[in-house]
Amino acid sequence: MTSNLLTPLDRNNSTDSEVKADAAVVDRHKETAALTFERESHAASIRPIAEKLKQTLERHRGEYQIVVIQDFPDPDALSSAWAYQLIAQQYDIQCDIVYAGTLSHQENIALVKLTELPAKRWGVQTLKDRDLSVYQGCVLVDSQGTTSQLIPLVKQAKIPFVVVIDHHTQQGEIEAEFIDVRPQIRATATILTQYIQAGLLTFNSNNKAHVKCATALMHGVRSDTNGLLQAQEEDLLAAAYLSRFYDCQLLSAVLQSARSRHVMDAIERALKNRKLKNNFSIAGVGYLRYDDRDAIPQAADFLATEENVHTAVVYGIVHDEDNDIEVIIGSLRTTKLTLDPDEFLKQALGKDSQGRYYGGGRNMAGGFEIPIGFLSGSNDNAEYTKLKWEVFDNQIKQKFLRLVNPDDKVIHT
Repeated sequence: MTSNLLTPLDRNNSTDSEVKADAAVVDRHKETAALTFERESHAASIRPIAEKLKQTLERHRGEYQIVVIQDFPDPDALSSAWAYQLIAQQYDIQCDIVYAGTLSHQENIALVKLTELPAKRWGVQTLKDRDLSVYQGCVLVDSQGTTSQLIPLVKQAKIPFVVVIDHHTQQGEIEAEFIDVRPQIRATATILTQYIQAGLLTFNSNNKAHVKCATALMHGVRSDTNGLLQAQEEDLLAAAYLSRFYDCQLLSAVLQSARSRHVMDAIERALKNRKLKNNFSIAGVGYLRYDDRDAIPQAADFLATEENVHTAVVYGIVHDEDNDIEVIIGSLRTTKLTLDPDEFLKQALGKDSQGRYYGGGRNMAGGFEIPIGFLSGSNDNAEYTKLKWEVFDNQIKQKFLRLVNPDDKVIHT
């Protein structure tokens, strides 16, 4: 075989341009070899975890499982649950993907509709008529059970937890046969993609379900890494793998879904009510319908883009009309690298009587949920409703401003 590289004798008689071209070829060979080695090393590191999951699935071959995701699922949870369902099918395991809340963010609605993602909404009230005993196992994806109203019912039905896959920090003791919780990874979709890369599922570009799932996974990785700007090496490698299979036009259609009027109204109220202090923007948006709660993180995203603002916190009282209960929902977005959303929210809001934190977060984002309790529920008296909001609004602001500006003892509204 003839080599394209110059021999030492050839170099003595070659031009500078030929030598430079030769060196460039050598560099490319080195880069290719290094990249190949890095990919092989990465795949080797994934295999032991994937092998443990494979063994777990083999033990449960032929079963019927329930895959529970958070009440208000995001693209990461939805796509990861779908990927698990497809992987489990290789072991004759049938899965139902369920959530107890609702899809309110326009991108999430578009993702489910356009990809035909097989997730089902199970309201807590409707569960009274469901026979959960048909399930032999429960799977938690992008969750550890603290963000779903379904978990108490799963425990009541004595369904064993088989698999837990998540990228959030550990939220207490977890009991399951297989646990893969990796907070250093930015998206659960990355973890599921790694399983696929390790051979638990062979993606086929001619299989429509595989293409749509790959598209959903790509959206999951993108959404939890701020469009890959905050991605770690593992996330980027997962995105590179998914790029072979996903439908870019389909993903573009999901991303271009329009904001609803309710979301725009919430953003308008956040702008009007925001309080700026030490590069923080803190805003209450009042009462929101249960189906519009995703307007809160979108308003936080918007406020965080204001000049001289590095952190935005937006919250409101979300009213669940079906159950006539209210809860304070909030979101935090930050561009400040030294601010830890998880630590900040836990320090600001504290714990409930059972020792569970009201808030938590991940890199550059966080959220919180505070039950209103005895004062919960609608009231026809407009003055009372206004007064109730003012009390909670002032209390939430005070909690955050004590951290943002400790020297300011009085809050003026």
